[in-house]
Amino acid sequence: MERYGFIIMISTWASVIAMLLAFVNGARNEDNIQPCAKVQTSSLVVPLGSPVTATCAIRDGCPLVIGQNIHIEWRLGDRFLPSSPVANESSRVSEVVIPNFNHTRVFLTCCVQSSPVQVVGGVEIRAGYPPEAPQNLSCQTNLTTPNTLTCTWDPGRQATHLHTKYTLHTKIWDSNENHTYKVLPGVHRYTIPRSGFVLFSEMEIYVKAVNELGEATSVPLILEPISAAKFDPPTILKAQVVPKRYGCLKLSWSLSQHQAWMRDYRLKLEVRLKTAESSKWSEQPIPLSRVRPTRPVEQCRLLHGTHYLIQIRVRYQQSPWSEWSSSQSGVTLESAPTGRLDSWMKVSGDKQRNIHLFWKPSKQFRANGQNVSYIVSVQKLPGEKGKVCSTMGNYCTFQLHRGAKKVYLSAVNAAGKSSPTEVQIYLTKGHTVISNVTVTPHDDRSLLVQWRSLLSSSLTGFVVEWRPLLKTDLSLVQFEITDRNQTRLVITGSFEPYKPYGISVYPRFKDGIGLPQTVNAYSRQKAPSMVPKLRIKKTWQSHIELYWDEIPLDQRNGIIQNYKVFYWNEKALINAVNVEPEERRLVLKDLNTGSLYEAFMMASTFGGSLNGSTIHFEIEPFDAVAVVMIVTVSGVGLSLLIIFTVMTCFSNHKRMKRRFWPVVPDPANSSVKRWTSDSTQDACLASDSEEPNPIYLSHLSFLDLPVKLSKEHDDTWLSSAEDTSDLGESICGSPFIPGYSGSNSDSVPYATVMFSGPCNSPAPNVPHVYVRSESTQPLLETEESFSPKCYRNMATERMPREQCFFGSCHDFAPEEAADPDILWDDFPFLRALAMNDTQND
Repeated sequence: MERYGFIIMISTWASVIAMLLAFVNGARNEDNIQPCAKVQTSSLVVPLGSPVTATCAIRDGCPLVIGQNIHIEWRLGDRFLPSSPVANESSRVSEVVIPNFNHTRVFLTCCVQSSPVQVVGGVEIRAGYPPEAPQNLSCQTNLTTPNTLTCTWDPGRQATHLHTKYTLHTKIWDSNENHTYKVLPGVHRYTIPRSGFVLFSEMEIYVKAVNELGEATSVPLILEPISAAKFDPPTILKAQVVPKRYGCLKLSWSLSQHQAWMRDYRLKLEVRLKTAESSKWSEQPIPLSRVRPTRPVEQCRLLHGTHYLIQIRVRYQQSPWSEWSSSQSGVTLESAPTGRLDSWMKVSGDKQRNIHLFWKPSKQFRANGQNVSYIVSVQKLPGEKGKVCSTMGNYCTFQLHRGAKKVYLSAVNAAGKSSPTEVQIYLTKGHTVISNVTVTPHDDRSLLVQWRSLLSSSLTGFVVEWRPLLKTDLSLVQFEITDRNQTRLVITGSFEPYKPYGISVYPRFKDGIGLPQTVNAYSRQKAPSMVPKLRIKKTWQSHIELYWDEIPLDQRNGIIQNYKVFYWNEKALINAVNVEPEERRLVLKDLNTGSLYEAFMMASTFGGSLNGSTIHFEIEPFDAVAVVMIVTVSGVGLSLLIIFTVMTCFSNHKRMKRRFWPVVPDPANSSVKRWTSDSTQDACLASDSEEPNPIYLSHLSFLDLPVKLSKEHDDTWLSSAEDTSDLGESICGSPFIPGYSGSNSDSVPYATVMFSGPCNSPAPNVPHVYVRSESTQPLLETEESFSPKCYRNMATERMPREQCFFGSCHDFAPEEAADPDILWDDFPFLRALAMNDTQND
């Protein structure tokens, strides 16, 4: 485009220079200067896009065409246009038609064909748009010094491409004065001096726009200059209580010093208020009409006993409102609180119940006072006797006995006490009906809580409770009560970004409060402020165990989504492992021994991620921990094997004892079966497991021999008893004889009586067989003072002769042997032999 414009400019100047040369040539032989050609157009200024017709007539005396056949050409800027000769005229007159003139300013030239082409005439044509009527004319009076009236307007379409002039016209009706004010080019406002208007007289004001294609006038504005004045912000002098009128304040006010002369009653006033605790002004200001600055105004229908901040603004009839005044505070008259309180109670304990009671004003509650306190009582009627709590906060903690069913909550101020709100004491029930609690940010000051619940006929509603987790003040606990059909709630409050809040949803039943579901939430999240430091717990083989601490709650800045551990060695192969947010340890496996590793952790929330510091570690080729573990496991296994072996030996000690230590009979610890015919018969029928009678002092081995026993058929064991003497001789060789040496003896002789059992019905004449054996096991010793006597069988009819077994037989008198009063139980050994003898008869 720049190149194209540059070419047009050069062509235009060339055309102008050629035209001047033609003018000179045409006037060279004449007294008067006359151009060689005359170009005429329908208009030199045309609407943009309209058609244009032009004619070019060459004078006969033009030296450029004398004696030559000429051809006329047209050029618009640097572009040639097709033309045609005019009918009934010579070839020296040409006409051109431009159907759509789309240039804002360009030269149209007439040329004759020669070498080079000669410009013989031309004109400049401009195009544009006629002006539009100015819109939105408004005027504002300035009542400060100096007094002026400033009017502004919208010119409409500014791109007319033609120079447009604006003028401001005023007409004062009372004085019939007319004024016209010229406006500078490009400016669409004008300030009329004080001499050009009267404050309280109506005047007509309009704006006219003019250019070469036409003119346009705005809609006239008729106004009284004072009604166009924007007053300065007024001042509230005082806000007072109206005596005996609840909810009313009397405001004394005045205009600024520049408008203090204004006393007209047609002023209008607007009042806006807000309570001292609120951050927003009332949405709809309260209008007050026909006011005067010298007279106070009353504002009623306010809350009782409430501290208000008040602002006012002023205007005259339909003039612009002034800016709001500075705030003034006022307190209405107090009255007793009205309405009920919304409450929320948490109960714990069995016999002595611990109660946390929270409350807040309902939509119908009015404190109606400044210093409001709250009383919790177990009695409905007011009194100090049943009061359990009194506070100016929004919660109370107290204890009640198990039988208490309800408490009463009342609000108190200097003017009185509200009607008590009855609060039922509900116990916690073990019902879980809440699930899938989710919290998402709704905006910067609110959160959206959603949940699901199981259908229950006793369900009456829900309680949504929230509190900041980094603060323990119970006064910061807030709650909202919903009905049973509601499963979502937008909670609003001063939620701080990047701070955690605990949000719980409780089900409410007809007879209690169910178990809650609690989640943590953030109104806005960002990356954590710190990342835990990785620590090495232990290494073994090609593994290493890392652990870390939990991020403090005040450093998380959001809900931790996961941890990610990055590690690499000298080969720069980066590995990443995701770890769940609940985990505090990680085992890295399949590491190269002898390689130096680096690792760091990244902690992430929904708002961003942060990398922690880097640690270095190396897996040693010789892992002492692994060796210690192997030795420990081996030692434990060997110990268990030994214990198992020992226990097995003890459980089979009899078998093991017979294998390693052969059983040697001990006469001193033996017992003798009764050798009567009956007892012997029973012995043959009894089981082997029957325990012998403990009254016997020794045990005799009974070997059943064949009836026909001879020296030739004796076995090896029997043949070894060749030196066996009779029973008495054998037994008399016991350790009880004086020559026995006790435990120092190498062997102890003992005897075994061998006979054919009564069950085999031996021959009557088969003699007794005694087998002598030498035992290496010493018999039990007795006390030295013990001197056993020789045991013997008593003489009976079948055994008239005494039989001496051991000891000296001459110590006994003959009459003693035949004493019929001797008790066999006192001599069990002899009794056994006597019975054996009886069996062999």
